[in-house]
Amino acid sequence: MSISLDPELEARLKELAAKQGVTPEVLALSALRQRFLKPSESEDEWVRLLRSAASDCGVSPPLEAMTSEGLYE
Repeated sequence: MSISLDPELEARLKELAAKQGVTPEVLALSALRQRFLKPSESEDEWVRLLRSAASDCGVSPPLEAMTSEGLYE
């Protein structure tokens, strides 16, 4: 399925997507899912998108580094 947008709606979608740091397609799909899917289905997709946006930063710092003293060492 493809949807044709009028120029005003397309411009607004691109503007909001840029502010959120996503593509217009991702923003449009998210809005449609929120509007037309059950909350649990929409939430599952949101979690999947969030996890796909995460990046592996290597190893976790030790718990000692999370203390106020550890921050300054």
